[in-house]
Amino acid sequence: MTENTHKAGFVNIIGKPNVGKSTLMNVLIGERLSIISSKAQTTRHRIMGLINDDNYQVVFSDTPGMLKPKYELHKNMMSFVHMSLEDADVILFVTDLFETDEEIEDVIEKINQSGVPVLLVINKVDLSKEGQLEELTAYWTQRIKTESVIPISATESFNTERILQEILDRLPFHPPFYDKAELTDKPERFFASEIVREKIFINYKKEIPYSTEVAIEDFYEEENIIRVRAIIYVERNSQKGIIIGEGGKALKRVGIQARAEMENFFGKKIFLETYVKVEEDWRKNKNKLKKFGYDQ
Repeated sequence: MTENTHKAGFVNIIGKPNVGKSTLMNVLIGERLSIISSKAQTTRHRIMGLINDDNYQVVFSDTPGMLKPKYELHKNMMSFVHMSLEDADVILFVTDLFETDEEIEDVIEKINQSGVPVLLVINKVDLSKEGQLEELTAYWTQRIKTESVIPISATESFNTERILQEILDRLPFHPPFYDKAELTDKPERFFASEIVREKIFINYKKEIPYSTEVAIEDFYEEENIIRVRAIIYVERNSQKGIIIGEGGKALKRVGIQARAEMENFFGKKIFLETYVKVEEDWRKNKNKLKKFGYDQ
């Protein structure tokens, strides 16, 4: 392997909330790194996942959905998006049958001015009606300077293999950026917290999931078991009561689901403790956001 024969680069996945970016990255790398729920704005951080081969290394980056910020948290989430435009070798712009460029015109302008090759990925085509895909292709190709349009269904893994080939055609020759044994740049604690947060998104309604953050206070790996202590932070006392539920049933359900998911992810038995604490208005406070890792 030399610098002249090995390809490596950063492929950043961007798009509006809920178009299937996280599902797509999980399909492409063959591992479930990004959490998924039917609710928008599930992804809050920039999460990298690697595909390694003897001849190439693709560093995928799943970013938060593009939106107009309402809180300091949203501003931090959007900073991950803007950062991903700066270091990309290839941009995967993901949309679906239902989204437009409303509220993201400024980001699209930055994409078009970036000089980075853009692959337009139209997701959820398994739900399309006659003529809809052609209309969408015309709509988006007028707005984004794209080198290729790839219709896919991430949930059905339809046409996703074409994305990798299109990426490899455009990847620069470069030595690998990460050890070939690595799958991601995030530590194990991060994925433990994301798994708990995913179960909160699945089990609670309205504002509760968006007002919640999860921190891993303890993560002790022994030979046959990993002991995890997770703190679920909410913004108000009333939310704490909802998270815990009557007789602790709601929190217990989250714990059971999260433990099962962690055991599958880490390949070990998990002992999980969950606690709920109030951190008032953490989404609006820069110092509190920094405490939770939103310091970009």
